Amino acid sequence: MKIGILASHPIQYQAPLFRELAHHVDLKVYFAHRQTAQGQAEAGFDVAFEWDVELLCGYEHRFLNNRAKKPGVSHFFGCDTPEIAEEIHTGGFDAFLVMGWYLKSFWQAMRACRRHGVPVMVRGDSQLGTPRGWLKQVGKKIIYPRVLGQFDACLYVGKRNREYLEHYGVAAERLFFSPHCIDNEAFSKRAREADRTASRGRLNIAPSQKAVLFVGKMLDVKRPLDLVYALHKLRDRGENVCGVIVGDGPLRGALEEEARTLHVPVAFLGFRNQTELPNFYAMSDVLVLPSESETWGLVVNESLACDTPVVVSDAVGCVPDLVLESQTGATYPAGNIPELANALQRVLASPPSCDSMKAVSDAYSVSAAARGVLEASNWLVRAGKGGRA
Repeated sequence: MKIGILASHPIQYQAPLFRELAHHVDLKVYFAHRQTAQGQAEAGFDVAFEWDVELLCGYEHRFLNNRAKKPGVSHFFGCDTPEIAEEIHTGGFDAFLVMGWYLKSFWQAMRACRRHGVPVMVRGDSQLGTPRGWLKQVGKKIIYPRVLGQFDACLYVGKRNREYLEHYGVAAERLFFSPHCIDNEAFSKRAREADRTASRGRLNIAPSQKAVLFVGKMLDVKRPLDLVYALHKLRDRGENVCGVIVGDGPLRGALEEEARTLHVPVAFLGFRNQTELPNFYAMSDVLVLPSESETWGLVVNESLACDTPVVVSDAVGCVPDLVLESQTGATYPAGNIPELANALQRVLASPPSCDSMKAVSDAYSVSAAARGVLEASNWLVRAGKGGRA
């Protein structure tokens, strides 16, 4: 079987999936944009960098010519790649996958698939809980059933994403589970190799002290200040806790000032690259993701792969899938700092077992995500939805 994929740009979480698929099918991946180090900074990381993991090996790929006047992946017209139509016309694909519909390039590919009889799939992570005004809600209710009707199959990454697709009229027979995933094995291996005692010692974290970790961009929507306030409450209760914050962003100065004012010990480590992260999960006792809006939250996948439990706000998309009370951690109402403190206290007092976290983590693996793509592709071919079928 020959499958084509159009992605916005090389992404550290997607590369393992592409490599896995390349073991099973004749795969060609197209990228609509070539991201720069400065582009990463502008995307919210606040520092210019290149990922320190291989993004392009193990599968055939090609960068398309992006003709956008203002190239980028954060706005609809930032990717304009009309040549994808000819690639689809001559590619002989049995099925074609677009990684969303938020860029002009994805629509160019979708239309080319319809024109040339190639079955087209989509994979995204939208959820109904994302805040939106009433006008946008009404507009989507009218438009999105027609948009999603253009796809022959829809790959959903989790329970809330499936609910989103069903809400806009996607029939059950067109839905295939392809979970949001990370390279579980790579994270687990690096976490096992980490020296927890030495890492904590470098940050002056005592053996008896509980380290609460935040990994992400320091943006308002991520609510990192909630962690500082929750730690303050826990310390008032006599809990020996400290914070470890990995990431950068516009709120860093405010967080540092608030931590000083409240006398909360927090280590601010700045941006750290992909291969460094397992060490921080391994040295910590729990991860917190306090976002008020988050389509998924892949740091939760990362934490569980490293045997570190999680406390996650109920606004985060992965909660029904990955955050199971007593099995992987706890959840709490977004923005409710007392409940965040309670959830942290509960998990730190009685952490879940490594076996229970692994059982959940393994179900959201690269192989499971690839299996969903293959099941959808095979169904499309058997159903004669187009292409060479």
